[in-house]
Amino acid sequence: MMRKSLNFLAVAATLALGASFVAAADTPQSGAKLSAAAVVEKNVAARGGLQAWRSVHVIAFTGKMAAGGNRRATIPVPMPDPKATPEALPKRPAEETLLPYTLELARPRKMRLELTFNGQKAIQVYDGTNGWKLRPFLNRRVVENYTPEELKAASTQAELDGPLVDYAAKGTKVALDGMDTVDGRDTYKLKLTMKDGRVVHIWIDANSFLEAKMDGLPRRLDGVDHAVEVYYRDYHTVNGLQIPYLIETHVLPLPANGRRVVDTQVPPERITVETVVVNPNIEESAFAKPEVAMASK
Repeated sequence: MMRKSLNFLAVAATLALGASFVAAADTPQSGAKLSAAAVVEKNVAARGGLQAWRSVHVIAFTGKMAAGGNRRATIPVPMPDPKATPEALPKRPAEETLLPYTLELARPRKMRLELTFNGQKAIQVYDGTNGWKLRPFLNRRVVENYTPEELKAASTQAELDGPLVDYAAKGTKVALDGMDTVDGRDTYKLKLTMKDGRVVHIWIDANSFLEAKMDGLPRRLDGVDHAVEVYYRDYHTVNGLQIPYLIETHVLPLPANGRRVVDTQVPPERITVETVVVNPNIEESAFAKPEVAMASK
């Protein structure tokens, strides 16, 4: 489950992407073609404007994150008892459990995530350079350092204002990669080349100019990396900012011409937002290494 929460970091770092008075977004004329720079400009304006985002230093979320559950196709296994039937085997739960979470993001790239699972609190903290985790549900009641893989994932996440705000100052290059449709709506597909050379795509709704979809961190299943797409839905206005209250992560199946086809049938992973607080008063110590005493909470 903590592996899943790390995937949540990729999503959570972009929870604050939407910030806007949606009415301020212009509806493009039929057949109108905008440059990448124009799409980004409209996106930032639709989300509240450059100065509004620069004034956001901390943002906090609470909500529910789905975990567990399994609708993947069953793998055939030999029956331990020749007379037994498949119904005699224990069934995997089909429905996911909703775990309460709190998430706090601060500049630069600081993050604190707490999940409540079976009455125990799991914690992940990243101070912009180092990361720590506490996983009592795995009977690991000591604070552990992030692995090199986890540190790399955390360090590559977007700032709390997202990858498009001040993109040039962040060393990012943006190009228009054509038009596409997401959930039946026209979108501009942007190709972002990050300072470290990574390429990420973001789909911007052609009417609201809010984010509709974004590439997620690849998910490794059965020893093979799978592409991931993150969808942003159900936007709400919070302090003049437009925040997506439903984020869905989709793990894509391997293409037929891949090394091998793995029928993962992974259901969408849903994160819902219940409350958002902009610039709350949070102590700097919240982003430091957790104390061992927290394991008992």
